[in-house]
Amino acid sequence: MKAVRQVVAYKNYFLDFYQNQTEEVQRKIEWTLNLLRTIDRVPKKYFDHLTGTDGLFEVRVEFGGNIFRIFAFFDKGNLVVLGNGFQKKSQKTPKIEIEKALKIKAEYENERK
Repeated sequence: MKAVRQVVAYKNYFLDFYQNQTEEVQRKIEWTLNLLRTIDRVPKKYFDHLTGTDGLFEVRVEFGGNIFRIFAFFDKGNLVVLGNGFQKKSQKTPKIEIEKALKIKAEYENERK
């Protein structure tokens, strides 16, 4: 399948999260990221803009009754940059995780200048 988007991890933020997951969860994360790479219109169930943030998106992964989120943002149109990830334990996304993601995004943008 032809890639619609390029997906990259920024520094070790995503990789540290990914490596702490079970093999099954890692496979589900990879499956979801592959959707992001290859499908023109990714369903909101898997990828959605985070309301009230400046260009922050979340990759949504569910496995075995657990919910995982990986924050991401766009650079140069079709480049998706992955930031931090976490296991979601309540309905609302923890503010501390959003703040961390926004700091990572700002760090990335400062390095791009």
